[in-house]
Amino acid sequence: MSLVGKKAPDFKLDSTKGQISLSDYKGKWVVLFFYPLDFSSVCSTEIPEFNKMKPEFDKLNAELLGINTDSVYSHKAWIESLGGVDFPLLSDYNKEVTRQYGILIEDAGIALRAAFIINPDGIIDYEVVHEPVIGRNVDEILRVLNALQTGHACPVGWKPGDKVLD
Repeated sequence: MSLVGKKAPDFKLDSTKGQISLSDYKGKWVVLFFYPLDFSSVCSTEIPEFNKMKPEFDKLNAELLGINTDSVYSHKAWIESLGGVDFPLLSDYNKEVTRQYGILIEDAGIALRAAFIINPDGIIDYEVVHEPVIGRNVDEILRVLNALQTGHACPVGWKPGDKVLD
């Protein structure tokens, strides 16, 4: 069941940057993305790509929050092996938040690969969810965020600078 158009479930979790609540980001755009496991091959390509694109998200007043069911200790060790990450990785070790967002693979205890764009009012405007073995296109998430921020309908293939629809 889609969460688009609904209030984003709030949470308070430990992260690599201290304790974080979604409500800490009220008034900002948030890109909340779930990934299955630290130290996995696909995730090891995605997190560095989100990190590389962080300045573009910053320009749009959007915060990046990565989350999975591994511990903060695992996150910190993994970040070190990746050479650093400039946004928090949150630990949903008890799996409560992953379950609230409807993306927990119960028998494996891990998250599906998912991304949610949450607007400054705390409403989910976008979600994409798929199998863990396929990496996301970070450029597409950034494109959708740009489109949402226009406040207009955007045609297929729309890119920043293109005309919007009335």
